[in-house]
Amino acid sequence: QVVFALNQTLLQQESLRAGSFQIPYTTEDLIKHYSCGDLSSIIFNHDTSQVPNFINATLPAHERITAQEIDSYFRQELIYKRNQRMGRRVKDLLEEYPNKSFFFAFGAGHFMGNNTVIDVLRREGYEVDHTPAGQAI
Repeated sequence: QVVFALNQTLLQQESLRAGSFQIPYTTEDLIKHYSCGDLSSIIFNHDTSQVPNFINATLPAHERITAQEIDSYFRQELIYKRNQRMGRRVKDLLEEYPNKSFFFAFGAGHFMGNNTVIDVLRREGYEVDHTPAGQAI
């Protein structure tokens, strides 16, 4: 699976360089949507937006199965479990020090797709509000 993932990543990078493959959104698009708090945007709404997408119709059946296994692993290990851990750490700190104020800052990846850190905290009963850029806290 590692060799397959590496080969697919290299093929995608070669296609990007050759101009035959384009990313559907730019870094500026990501920054704009993130800054505006538009985390429900199509850009942020895919579980696999943080990991390479190896699944495509041109793969032979046995390679498609390998790609699906890798995608499932990435989604579970790199997205869901990571956000669960981050959310639990925030919750534990808030409960351990109920009279303290906290400011938590996370990379944008913790807010992308489904089962984000925000989703974890909301399921625990916390209210989470977006603070737009430039707004005083």
